Amino acid sequence: MVLLLSLAVLFVVIARQLRLPSLLAYLAIGLIVGPYGFGLLAESEEASHFAEFGVVFLMFSIGLEFSLARLKAMHRLVFGLGGAQVGVTLVGTTLVTILYYGQDWRIGLAVGAACAMSSTAIVSKLLSERLELHSQPGRQTMAVLLFQDLAVVPLLIIIPALAADAKGMAGAISMALGQAALALAAMILVGQRLMRRWFDAVARQKSPELFMLSVLWIVVGLSALTAWAGLSLALGAFIGGMLISETLYRHQVEADIRPFRDVLLGLFFVTIGMLLDLQFVLQNLWSVFLALLLLVLAKGGIVFLITLVMRNSPEIGARTAIQLAQAGEFGFVLLEMAKDQKLLPTDVFQVTMAAMLLSMFVAPLLIGQAGRWSKHLSRREWSDRTRQIHEVAVHAMGIEQHVILCGFGRTGQSVARFLDKESIPFIALDVDEARIRQAVEAGENVVYGNADRREILKAAGLERARALVVTYADLPATEKVLHMVQEMRPDLPIIVRAQDDLHLEHLKSLGATEVIPEVLEGSLMLAAQTLTQLGVPVERALEQVREVRAHRYSALRAFYRGETDRLQRLAREKLACVVERQAYAVGRSLAELDLARFDVTLEALRRQRTRDESPAPETLIEAEDVLILVGEAAALSAAQHFLLDGQ
Repeated sequence: MVLLLSLAVLFVVIARQLRLPSLLAYLAIGLIVGPYGFGLLAESEEASHFAEFGVVFLMFSIGLEFSLARLKAMHRLVFGLGGAQVGVTLVGTTLVTILYYGQDWRIGLAVGAACAMSSTAIVSKLLSERLELHSQPGRQTMAVLLFQDLAVVPLLIIIPALAADAKGMAGAISMALGQAALALAAMILVGQRLMRRWFDAVARQKSPELFMLSVLWIVVGLSALTAWAGLSLALGAFIGGMLISETLYRHQVEADIRPFRDVLLGLFFVTIGMLLDLQFVLQNLWSVFLALLLLVLAKGGIVFLITLVMRNSPEIGARTAIQLAQAGEFGFVLLEMAKDQKLLPTDVFQVTMAAMLLSMFVAPLLIGQAGRWSKHLSRREWSDRTRQIHEVAVHAMGIEQHVILCGFGRTGQSVARFLDKESIPFIALDVDEARIRQAVEAGENVVYGNADRREILKAAGLERARALVVTYADLPATEKVLHMVQEMRPDLPIIVRAQDDLHLEHLKSLGATEVIPEVLEGSLMLAAQTLTQLGVPVERALEQVREVRAHRYSALRAFYRGETDRLQRLAREKLACVVERQAYAVGRSLAELDLARFDVTLEALRRQRTRDESPAPETLIEAEDVLILVGEAAALSAAQHFLLDGQ
């Protein structure tokens, strides 16, 4: 345990520094400590069973993310593109296994099932960092990954059935699928209503411990139920996740279950890494290299051809293909299951596993170059880019000393309103077509364009601009813009929006004139509102906010300091003086009391449930009246003593 935890901490840190998924770190640990590495840990049946629960929790998480609404909205891409990719990969791998390698078709089907999967963890992370999740290739890629996740469920049932005798195989597969369908139907029909009621009852207890125990009980209990019915543990976990996804507790369950999933899944991949025989791989490098080429090129080629059939441009098809041309987490699950069922010979298992592992290592490099390589395949891309540049140039024509807004979301629109009030011209660049359409209809100067491209910035009039505002919430996108502007206009003031101040100095080192962290501004307003609700005068609360801003924003420091000094001169405290029955002021008029001589101001007179903000001088003070006085602290103290004691 100490050895595994120590290596896990070290290798995950290294993977994070190299921007690689943690999965690869766990596989590397298995290679090192396993019987084919340094032999520090031996395989054990207990460890394998324990690690299997990593897959259980992973399937449970996928069930939580399963959404019928999302599936319906993307059904064409999910079942069309995704179904075709998995189906053609299975058939193609089976044919190659039979015709080229001379192996049994069941081996080809098992290997094809493993190779058909792509890495959701790697691809989604890279696309998110590159702001390409919502691009057309990104949407197509995520649709295929969603279908692959769904396809795992029947594949987990079919692969064990393939190990049956040839005569009884069809019956075994039919029986397994029938059992799965019955279990799925029974659990959904009976379990959906029970699940919602159960979690409602648990939530009323307001016990985090009981909530967590309930989640673990459902995951393990449903997994055991499907295993008892002759199916896989993972199927029960998937059904449990589906049932909870329809309740209000989905997000809380997902957050609670993540630590268990990540740690146990990490242990699973350690056990997978322990199965890889490095000596065998080194002795069969050519076979491994050929398998890697087949996996990456053939799988990518299949996706590319399918996207062309679905009337995508070559550029879109190539990017989608490159993003899916690697093995995935579930590929190892299916491969290991096929090995346990004695479907795969040792040499096939080792070569396939090595090729899958290498494909995941090269995936970040391939995806990083996808845009550059794919652009050479499409003339349409060049014409689209030329049209974009022309449209941006037309919108920027005739304006100078303007502001370039990078992004026209809520933040960009707020900045635009302030610029309009001051009659300062601006041009906004955005990539959300619906948002642009609405803005143009409203008369805003907004145009489609990516601000991280040199030609777009030039067309937007960067050379004659007065300032540039970056409103992106994504750090890598902001970094790209800063690098570009520093090369072209290092003297241009750049104001950057940031979610927090963790990267403040980093963004300033890249050329940002000022960085505005939303978390800081939100916390300042929250603090100011809290103080005022607690009775602190508004002026004093705002004064504290200005002091923080004066320290934080260098460009506005002089203003805030001067403003603070001015407010310190003007700011006066407020006092609510309750007039008791024996007080000196009772029965006397305001004119007679003459509070002005104490250099205080009567803001209001509160009597029972009424508040008089302009009481007449002849108003007589009654017992239990409340006088709201404003003035300096010493003056307020003197006035209060006079009202109560007459001194």
